[in-house]
Amino acid sequence: MMRVFEFLVALVIVALIGVLAAVVMPGSGHVERQLVIGKDMRQVYDVLNNYRRLPDYAVLRSLDPNVQFSFSGKSYGPGAEISWTSSDAKLGNGGLTVASSTPEFDKIDGNTKNASIVWNLDNNWRGLDKHFTLDLERQGSRGQLTQVTWSYDVSYGWNLVNRFANLYIHGDPDSFIQFSLNNLQNVLAGVPNIDYSQLIPYIEQTQPTPVLLVSTSIERKNGIEAVDDAVAKANTEVQAAAKKLGVHVTGSRILITTNYGDQTFSFDVAYPIDSSTLTVNGHAEQLTAAAPPSIDAAAPATAGSTAAAADSNVAVGSRDRYGRLVVDGNVRATLAFGGAALKGIWNGTFAGVPQTRDMLKAYAQTHGYKFDDVVNRPYDLIVTPEVKDAGGNITTYAKYAVYLPISNAPEKTPEQEAGLQPPSLDGAPAAPATAPAPAGTAAAPAKAASAGK
Repeated sequence: MMRVFEFLVALVIVALIGVLAAVVMPGSGHVERQLVIGKDMRQVYDVLNNYRRLPDYAVLRSLDPNVQFSFSGKSYGPGAEISWTSSDAKLGNGGLTVASSTPEFDKIDGNTKNASIVWNLDNNWRGLDKHFTLDLERQGSRGQLTQVTWSYDVSYGWNLVNRFANLYIHGDPDSFIQFSLNNLQNVLAGVPNIDYSQLIPYIEQTQPTPVLLVSTSIERKNGIEAVDDAVAKANTEVQAAAKKLGVHVTGSRILITTNYGDQTFSFDVAYPIDSSTLTVNGHAEQLTAAAPPSIDAAAPATAGSTAAAADSNVAVGSRDRYGRLVVDGNVRATLAFGGAALKGIWNGTFAGVPQTRDMLKAYAQTHGYKFDDVVNRPYDLIVTPEVKDAGGNITTYAKYAVYLPISNAPEKTPEQEAGLQPPSLDGAPAAPATAPAPAGTAAAPAKAASAGK
């Protein structure tokens, strides 16, 4: 009987010690990790201020490759939500919500030194008011680096069992942060290192458009004049083909980039027409969207290549390897566009269009919009042509609309939702006939007009 009594007394003592230990333990927990990432702050901020890239860098897929994600709430900024479900007991089900982000995205530029984003966490870890805080600090001699401090905070209150969980805060919470930080750096490494902070892109729902086009290419060393010459030659061929077909060109030229290499720029010069049904060799042909060639087909055509030569010999009225209708010599007809596209505006010489295109790609990657510029090519069109005086000097720059077809995107960009508008376009250019500086040093393109404008 005495032994039983001693055992009970021992249990009471152990319980009292446990309660006392829990009482003196902190009522909250905190853990943080830091990493310096070689990217501009705006890019890091954008990736962390939405959840479309989180499955690519969070440790969740490493814990369970079959974890399922779903998005809800806003697509970007406070109110954006992601949830996950997993059959793995260690991971379980959970979700994150962007609670706050300061400053607002359109206030972040090259002079912004700090930013902070807070994610509320709902999962099976013990505690209350669980949240991650992601503090960003601009670093580097030119401000080209971003230090990310990722911290986790939790309140245990007076729940004594939860307080013991603080002993394990360097387990799952710590490893979640450390592994996700490393993966975040890898994801951002794939984003072009270009400043797009002054670009205001819009998502526009484009309509399938019948076009006549000519494929061509130039040596980049020959400059903008070579582009103008190629466009002029293609325009002559297209106008002649349109007249023969009995259709009308309804808009300005469209340049569809097929390859922007270090030495060669390959592109299609396209013009919209007023009919999607053409009569060729006495047969009515319905235009269809172009498609990538089969895996065993020839490589994409470039000027002077065997593939290009083969395509030029395709009989009139037949389809080339992209499924485009051959209408006359080098002229093809197809349905272009259709679907969502990220749109930006550039005011200046054509030399700034490739830079704008790169900005759109970087923006799409940080916001989690998918694109395939091999299957769905980026393109640009002239909204307003440039104006020159009698001496050939540019008095008003041309206005280009640059498009990047995208998928898995929301209806609007954050800029659209905020109602941001482009600056006025009146006034002469500051430095006529000059091209923009290299990416990262030039002033950003003018802001995009709203969709449909």
